[in-house]
Amino acid sequence: MATDQERHDQGMTVRREVLSDAHVDRATAAATELTADWQDFITRVAWGDIWSRPGLDRRSRSIAVLSSLIAHGHHEELAMHLRAAIRNGLTIDEIREVILQSAIYSGVPAANTAFRIASEVFPAEA
Repeated sequence: MATDQERHDQGMTVRREVLSDAHVDRATAAATELTADWQDFITRVAWGDIWSRPGLDRRSRSIAVLSSLIAHGHHEELAMHLRAAIRNGLTIDEIREVILQSAIYSGVPAANTAFRIASEVFPAEA
């Protein structure tokens, strides 16, 4: 079993690859006494445990994340994960399809908001 430090190190590697060094540097630099444990937790658990599992490739994980964020209305995370989806190998056309698919199961307003956010993230495609 991996130690907490090994999970953290693995998580930081994956987190940087998926979200970018700039994003992770901003998030960790903004950590406070209140949020430091949270940053450690998401690095170890979300990135070191779940995103590091071999069962799905990163493209598939990005599709699942985009769908979940759209379905639950977590708009504050969607832009970040749209950029991550591109880094994980999805195309703009595939992202469009994920949003369209989400409209059926999560509702037209959720997809409408997702398309608005995607248009802000990918202005050349709007």
